[in-house]
Amino acid sequence: MNDFHGNLQPPTGSSGRVVICGVAEPVDAGGAAYLATHVKTLEPQAKNSILLSAGDNIGASPLPSALFHDAPTIEFLNGTGLDASAVGNHEFDEGYAELKRIQLGGRHPTDGCQFRQPYTGAKFPYLGANVFFSNGFPAVLPFTVKFEGGISIGIIGITLHDLPSVVTPAALQGLRFGDEVPAIDRTANLLDRLGIKTLIVTMHQGDGTLGGGPHACNVAPGIAQTIATTATPKVDAFFTGHSHQQYNCSVNDPAGNPRPVIQGLSFGRLLSVIDIKIDKKTRDVIRSATIADNVIVTRDVTQDPVVKKLVDDAVTKSAPIADTPVGSITADLVRAAPPSGEQPLGDVIADAQLAATISNDAQIAITNPGGIRADLVVAPSGAEGPGVVTYGEAFAVRPFSNIMQTITLTGAQLKAVLEQQWQPTGTKILQISASLHYSQRLSQPVGSRVSNITVNGDAMDPALSYRVSVNNFLAAGGDGFTVFAQGTNLAGGPIDLDAFTAYLTATRTWRRHPRIG
Repeated sequence: MNDFHGNLQPPTGSSGRVVICGVAEPVDAGGAAYLATHVKTLEPQAKNSILLSAGDNIGASPLPSALFHDAPTIEFLNGTGLDASAVGNHEFDEGYAELKRIQLGGRHPTDGCQFRQPYTGAKFPYLGANVFFSNGFPAVLPFTVKFEGGISIGIIGITLHDLPSVVTPAALQGLRFGDEVPAIDRTANLLDRLGIKTLIVTMHQGDGTLGGGPHACNVAPGIAQTIATTATPKVDAFFTGHSHQQYNCSVNDPAGNPRPVIQGLSFGRLLSVIDIKIDKKTRDVIRSATIADNVIVTRDVTQDPVVKKLVDDAVTKSAPIADTPVGSITADLVRAAPPSGEQPLGDVIADAQLAATISNDAQIAITNPGGIRADLVVAPSGAEGPGVVTYGEAFAVRPFSNIMQTITLTGAQLKAVLEQQWQPTGTKILQISASLHYSQRLSQPVGSRVSNITVNGDAMDPALSYRVSVNNFLAAGGDGFTVFAQGTNLAGGPIDLDAFTAYLTATRTWRRHPRIG
């Protein structure tokens, strides 16, 4: 599994569906109680089985897990029998000390043990062969060894080398992250010298796709494929994550032998299964017999009763906090947009992000439309009354817990970012703060559609530098906005949800003025 992100309840909307090529209707998928049932169904199909994760088990989680610092998710993974997990970037959201607490157990330094008493930690090891302290010593276990059917199997964990670009710098003080391939090769060579010949990599690094279903390999050229074709031939298979995509590929290692590279979307919608056969004499994998596939975690099976009770407990215990008022509105704030693409709710979120990063000298804030997951409406969702916005409602709008980052772009780069809104895969109109205005002409060719850019009322100068606040997803070039990755002088900020709720809580009058002409 990969990128579970604390989705104990079945995820909703497109986040809870699997698109299958050639099938008209997507399949509803995911939910911890369903996933546990599918794991129990798959395990007897092989004499020996190991359950792994490619990272981001926690962080950017829905409320029933996030409110308890993801203790319910760790309890679920423990009960499901997870054997090992790579560390993902979101495992570091609250810093290294919190990752240690998640692993070893103990009270949260601020909130204590709000879900269960006591919190005993993860029963599986977190792995990161390329994670070091600044003095060069390993900060996370590089590997673990599982014994199945009389054979030792080495599990190597790897995370993305550019993890610091997607996590607030304060959370990573004293840590450094090495390149993936040297870390894999170094660890594989050590295990080989110990006589362990069957080697599996679980890696929080992945590629994008060009479409296709869970069984296809329509992968855009990317770093995961590069790693899998470059790393030592001693590795027999790669489980990948981070990019939240579905693919099932086979690539040749440097010796010309095939090995699988697979990823299973996110949120527990797919289980990636690699079936290997091992020669007991050589203790190595018979590559020609390897079979890999992605199995959909459908919801047409009986929910695991133990996991269902766990999920119900988390939902019930989170309800009082979910119902806490954080602000009020007098009219619906929706994601629906006119032809310009400017969403009323997107305007408010961008303004909130600018307000939250003024200390970084931010002049502009920009957010991606795909990160806005629900409308804010005046009609009450519970007993809170008309117009009252609860924490749960705000969380539904901004559930990813992305980190705000302020970067420096030149005016020319800012224009280039705005031109990237029209992409081969579709149009993605960025949501912008009131400090930024521009005109768009769709009759012009792509790359020349944006004009009349102003920043705080002044004409944008292509040669000047501007401080722009975005979330860590965009800062890394996400959603095809690659120019953001050229930003310099990065400064971290709060979680985007915190910025949003703080803005809603503050006493202010907000009036909508169109920013895109």
